[in-house]
Amino acid sequence: MLPFRAPLARISRRLGVALAATLFAMGLPARALAGSDPAVPGEILVQLTTAAALQDLLTKYQLSQLASFGARPIFRLKLIDPAANVKDTITALRKDITVLQAEPNFVHSSPEARRNFVWAIGTAGAYAAQWAPPAIHLAQAHQFSTGAGVRVAVLDTGVDLDHPVLQGRLLPGFDFVDGDTTPAEVGSSVNAGFGHGTHVAGLIALVAPGAQIMPMRVLDAEGQGNAWVLAEAILRATENGADVINLSLGSLSRTRIMDSIARLASCSFLDRPTDVATFSDPGYNDDRQRCATSRGAVVIAAAGNGASSSEQQFPAAEGAYGLMPVAASANNARLAGFSNYGSWIRVAAPGDGITSTVPGGGFGTWSGTSMAAPIVAGTAALVRGQQPALSAKDLVRYLARSTSALCGATQRQIDAAAAVTGVAPVDPVCPR
Repeated sequence: MLPFRAPLARISRRLGVALAATLFAMGLPARALAGSDPAVPGEILVQLTTAAALQDLLTKYQLSQLASFGARPIFRLKLIDPAANVKDTITALRKDITVLQAEPNFVHSSPEARRNFVWAIGTAGAYAAQWAPPAIHLAQAHQFSTGAGVRVAVLDTGVDLDHPVLQGRLLPGFDFVDGDTTPAEVGSSVNAGFGHGTHVAGLIALVAPGAQIMPMRVLDAEGQGNAWVLAEAILRATENGADVINLSLGSLSRTRIMDSIARLASCSFLDRPTDVATFSDPGYNDDRQRCATSRGAVVIAAAGNGASSSEQQFPAAEGAYGLMPVAASANNARLAGFSNYGSWIRVAAPGDGITSTVPGGGFGTWSGTSMAAPIVAGTAALVRGQQPALSAKDLVRYLARSTSALCGATQRQIDAAAAVTGVAPVDPVCPR
């Protein structure tokens, strides 16, 4: 399996230098740093108008089927001839009337791992008393909601299933790496992805202590996977009742099929006239039935650490209804210096110097939009626990309105108390 790298944390200037060097040695190809990510060799993802068209396409373009999303006409294909050109085949497929989408199976690489950010040792005391909860007025929010009854799926490197903070909060999940039902963190500190999922899960537990966490392991010990595995996990999470999905990972290459997956997860595909033809195949009947009684899952995604107004990370930047990209803020009421800040990002959350759980029952302090995303996911769980009838797309809008200003930025900081009370927060006093 080729890389689909989990976001790690921002490197401490005093700790983790040796591990940073190790991560650099394990880094992505140079072309991944130039605004796009590589893809799994020889693989193509397609979305068809109808599943009945698949067999003719396989024959015509010399492809074999690797996987499908149940009855949905979405497939993972591979070139039979290893000498064939993926780009040329995709170009030809896109001209076929039965093909809605055709693209490579892109690698997803974390913003933190691209810049060799690692975690520093933290403490239980720092986890309980850090700057992030007061910044979003979490104690006030907990007077009204703890997220009880809400399910939050964490698609990441797995979790420490025995961590004391997570005990009694974990739902059955799935390991897409090993193909079993034990989504535990695997590896050690020498592995690039180790600990990331546990850190993310701990932040959701901090913000929404009444919510249940559904771990989905989509990344191996080196933090590697691919877009198809991510899509599989998103749909499995929704089919198992996830109300919120956290994606602290991404790619610099747009995956348009992921846009379709996000629409299915959030149930927003039912609301757009332009989606009628796209999702008309009977293979989507199970999704229609699920969405007839479900509010859809909100997808919260890290926006990336490029310190850029132009860099986009996907799926955060897909623009799908029910999907919210998240930037990272610092404790000075400003955006964190490493965070992306493009116009496609509306909200931010604390992401600089954040302490949470790590494998082995310990705690670590990391920084990145990867840390900001689960704080928003936890806040979404608080609102869902209080307003269970709110649709995914309306919940995204609600969260975006429940924000306070950040100094020197167009993005606004999420406010948990405002989200559950409806009372507008007070903006900070910024220097002129």
